[in-house]
Amino acid sequence: MHGRVGGDDWFVALVDRFYAAVATDADLRPMYPDELTESKAHLTGFLIQYWGGPTTYSEQRGHPRLRMRHAPFVIGPVERDAWYDAMAAAVRSGGLSADDEAAFLTYFEMAASAMINQPM
Repeated sequence: MHGRVGGDDWFVALVDRFYAAVATDADLRPMYPDELTESKAHLTGFLIQYWGGPTTYSEQRGHPRLRMRHAPFVIGPVERDAWYDAMAAAVRSGGLSADDEAAFLTYFEMAASAMINQPM
């Protein structure tokens, strides 16, 4: 998938679109540091690796351990929905084929739900 959607550049643009939404979202912004550069780099690297690109993320940071890395944050249905909505909008504006868009949305919906660590 990495090469089919445009390689690293597509993922960098996806994360830029996502973080533009995070920067103005009242539910998401408090969960992120003031400076978003490192967060953007981590997400970009993870997504590139997950979707078939180079394994630089794991070489630099180790196993992704997504639930563990997100455990310090309060993530309930509101935060999950805000995150997914921002990411879904970023994916939908990425110029993908319908099949590729659906694959990304399915993954992000599953990943967002897996991060919930508060009672529903």
